[in-house]
Formats: sequence, C-alpha cells, structure tokens
Amino acid sequence: MRKILFIVALLYAAVSCQRAPIRETGGCLCLHAALQGPSVKSCDETADLLSGAVVNIYNGDFSGLVRSYGYTEVPAQIWLPCSRYRVDVVAGEAAKPEPRQACWESRSFFGSEYVDIRAGICTNASITAAVSSISSIICFSPSVKENFRQGYCCTVELNGDSIVYDSSTDGKEACFIPTGSEETGFVWKFEGTTLNGKTISRTGIIPGILAGKLYRLSFGYSVTEGNLVPDIIVDDWINVIDGTIVFDSGSSGMSGIPEKDIWARHVEVSATVDTDGSSENPEVVFSYSSDGQNWTARPATTDGDGIYRAVLDGLEPGTEYSCMILVNGEQKGDALKFTTADAPQIPNGSFEYTSKSASGNYQEFYGASQQHWWGSGNGSDGITGSADFGSFVICKPDTSEKVDGDQSACLVSQWALVKFAAGNLFSGYFGGLVGTKGGKVYFGRPFTGRPSALKVWVKYSGGRIDRVDGTPDGVTVIQNQTYDTGRIQIALGNWDYRKYGGTRECPILVNTTDKSSFVDFATDKSTIASGDLQLQSDQSGKYNTWAEYTIPLIYSDTATMPSYIVVSCASSIYGDYFTGCSSSKMWIDKMELVYE
Repeated sequence: MRKILFIVALLYAAVSCQRAPIRETGGCLCLHAALQGPSVKSCDETADLLSGAVVNIYNGDFSGLVRSYGYTEVPAQIWLPCSRYRVDVVAGEAAKPEPRQACWESRSFFGSEYVDIRAGICTNASITAAVSSISSIICFSPSVKENFRQGYCCTVELNGDSIVYDSSTDGKEACFIPTGSEETGFVWKFEGTTLNGKTISRTGIIPGILAGKLYRLSFGYSVTEGNLVPDIIVDDWINVIDGTIVFDSGSSGMSGIPEKDIWARHVEVSATVDTDGSSENPEVVFSYSSDGQNWTARPATTDGDGIYRAVLDGLEPGTEYSCMILVNGEQKGDALKFTTADAPQIPNGSFEYTSKSASGNYQEFYGASQQHWWGSGNGSDGITGSADFGSFVICKPDTSEKVDGDQSACLVSQWALVKFAAGNLFSGYFGGLVGTKGGKVYFGRPFTGRPSALKVWVKYSGGRIDRVDGTPDGVTVIQNQTYDTGRIQIALGNWDYRKYGGTRECPILVNTTDKSSFVDFATDKSTIASGDLQLQSDQSGKYNTWAEYTIPLIYSDTATMPSYIVVSCASSIYGDYFTGCSSSKMWIDKMELVYE
C-alpha cells in the first residue's frame, strides 16, 4: 500500500483577524498556507510549491469569481460582503501560468471548501488540497528487457495527451491534469520486436479514470507461452486496488478477464480457440469452481471469429473462482483465477435506526455506526430546515406502518407557513434554506458496486395537487385536478464535486431556487446507471397498501465502476418546484440492492 499524500492546509489566522476593525457590511477572512506530508522532501520544495499556489474565491452560488491571489499576494485581511463563498486552492503543475497537461513527475493539487462570511465576524475554517492529478507508471520486467530488441515502448494517452515510456523512462511517474469533465480512460499501446524478429503490438484501455489515483502497469513476457502480460495496480494515495489482465498471443486458452466484466454474481469470459484444423465445430465449454472440486459448465458461443464467449452466472459476491476452458472435452491452458465483485448494501435500508437531531425537533435516520448517510428537508446538523421552521416534520419514523422491523420511514408533504414542502428522504444532507424561496440539498454518498436493481416496499397515499408554484419544462399541472405522484430514484455515477458544486462526500449540490442545478440522471453524462419509480395517485387510492417494487437500473456505461450512489424518495414528484398535494404521504421500508 502506498500512502503518498500531499496536503496544503489553509488555516484561518484567527488572532490577526480578531484585531481587525468590525465592519457592518462584511466579515474578515485571513489565510495562511502550510505544507504537510511525506512527499514534501525539503524546505526548498515546500517554498517552491507554496510560492506557486493559487487561491481563488468564488460566490457560493457559482455566479462568478470574486478574488484570485497567488499565495505570496494573499492580503493579511480579506474583507468580503456577507454571503457564502467557495475557496479553491490549486498547487503544483495545475497552478502554473501554462500548465503541461501531460508531463513527468510534476503533480497537481486541489482543495475546495465553502465559507460563510458574517458581519463583523472572523470565520475559522480549514482547507485541504490533496493530489488531483492522474498518474501512470510503466514498468518493464526483466523478461521484456531480455527478449525484446531496443526500441520497445509503451504509449499512455489520456484525453488526447500522451506520454511515451521506453527503457530510459522505465518506472517514472507521468502526471496528467484532469479536464474536469468525463475522463475517457487511459489508452495504452505497447510496441516492440522480439530478438527473433517477431513484432508484437498490444493495446488496451483502463476505464473509470479518477483524479488523485496512480495507475501502474507492469509488463512481462513469457517465452514459453508467447504472452504479453500487463498487471495493473491502481493507487488512490489511500489504498491499493489490484487487477490483472492477460493478453494471449493467439494460442488456445483463456484470456484474462478485465475488471469491467467481473460483476458480483456473474462474469463475462472469452477465449481464443485454435483447433489446428482438427474440428470445424469444436465443443467449447467454460468450467468454473470456487473450491476446485465442484465444477459448473457453461457452453460457449462464437460469431465465427475464433473467439468464444460465455456468461458465468449464479456466483457469490467477493468469492475467488477458478475457470478453465475445455475444447472437445480437453482442457486448454491453465485455469484462470478471478474474484467476483463485492455486493454492498444501502445502510439502514429498513430505517430501524434513528437519533435525535441537534435541535431536538425530529428524528434523523443514519447509516452504519450512527454516521449520517440519509438526509431530509427537516434539516441537518443544526442547519435550519422545515422541522425547525414552525416544527413541520416532513420525514419521520412510523411504528404503526411497517413491513420489516419495528418501523418504516414516513414522508409527509405539507404547507409550511409560506411554502409547500414535499416529504423527502435521500442519500446526502440538507444544506440550508435559501431565504423563504427554497433550499440547498447535497446528494450522493460514496459507493463502489454495480447492482442490477433496487427493491423497496412502498405505501403511498396521494391526492389532487392543491399547491402550484412551478413545474418542469413541458409539464402541465391543473390545480385541484391533477393527482400527485410519489417518486423514488436511484443513480450510480462518478460526479465530480467541483463540477456539480457539492463536496467530496456528497458531490451534487441542488439549489431549488436555481433550475440549472437540477440533475436529470437519465441524460447526465456522469451518471453510469439510473432507475426511476413513479406512483401516481388517483381517486381509487390504488397504492394505499404495502407492495414491493423492483426498480431496474439501466446502465449507460458497463465499463466504469461508480464511486457514488444517489437514492432519492419524495411524496410529491414536483416538490423541488414547491408543487404538490399538501396531504400526500409515502411510507418506505426494506430497501435493498439486487445483484445479478
């Protein structure tokens, strides 16, 4: 495990700020920068990185840049009008006037936090800037050096920028600056000629590239088998994730299984089969086992191109399996080992565990070890929400209605003095009210898994919409005629919090007063998979009894592993627009992810 972490900590100098004169129209912000971490090798390196760092201050609502300073230019006191701001810290290569998008051994660093400036008050906070560049290291094993002529190389490309590794740059770190949008993945290409004159060219892609991670490829060459074998290690500066890909030179046998094809309960496998003319229609079977004794066979299919494929299903998550290929009953090559992906679940999916809020006005649902995972419009961590605004609780436990355990979660839509409030519960936290016009909501929680569906028990009691403030484009609602709709959404994705306005923990910020901040998971480019359940009420009350629903996840990208999950439940579908029935209620219980 490599734990190489570079931290730029911006500390607000409270002592100097407290001596500043009080101004009624604004507050004081004082910045001091320091470097910490084992990658800082000397005082001179520290000074160089600090002198090149950039501090940018933006309006918290993304309306524009307010201040920009080089580190050496930061004033001792920065006075700002009372408001919320986002402070970004950029250091390393990305902070240079003309940064190189791809270069050797020059990392970039980034950190961002929100700061609230209040009249006459010195705000104390801290900002951490960690490694934000995407790095690669290519290593050539002795087997490559001993069996290839000089001139072999491997090109690594990201978003059109490339670095070429050869024998002189073996083991060096190449650093790429993220574009801030969807990364297409590392594309690598190995080219070389063996001592006996055989030209070998192999290409591949590592999808799901994320900022702050190091991707290490080690190439080896087997003289006996004629195989080029790159082992891929991903280092995110915190922990190491291993994966192996084997590229076969053309002989019969199994090729390695890319991570994208390894799911929790099924795996897609393929093999190149050379029958040497002994059979025009060979019987090809993949056989797999978790204990080496009990084997399950799956017939393979082919498109006539010599490559045979099969799906191995009925597997257990997080389990190591051996797989071999049989051609006409004869094993070809060695058995290949793989480990299925884990199958993480939603924390507190039956909503059994709650704790009293800081205000004491409502109960909060939480995840494992009493850590916040679920949020609602009631409020969050002392931030005022509907439950503190006239005690309008829009999400609460209900012991009288349940399917699993002692209680369910009840979402209640209602008129809250000056505004309609939809009952809601979501993965994330409530960010605060925007006057009396709306609120800020942070969506998403860290998650690594690829489920196929979400199962949930629901009871819904809606009615005719009696409060209309707005609707999405193209939607028509007739007050006191159109019936309300309950909704449950799920989405998996790799949302960059810097682009979506949130935090590393909850990447998506939605400001209900700003429609441009709303995310349509069905079309959003950073969304990997999504599912949507809508229950429209009617006069018959057809959903007013408990029933289990399965929400399929539709994947737009099956090659990328998600890093976040969004689960959002609302008793009024247009609650973000302050439109709905003031008596709608939704109960949810026994929510679980399905893996196939």
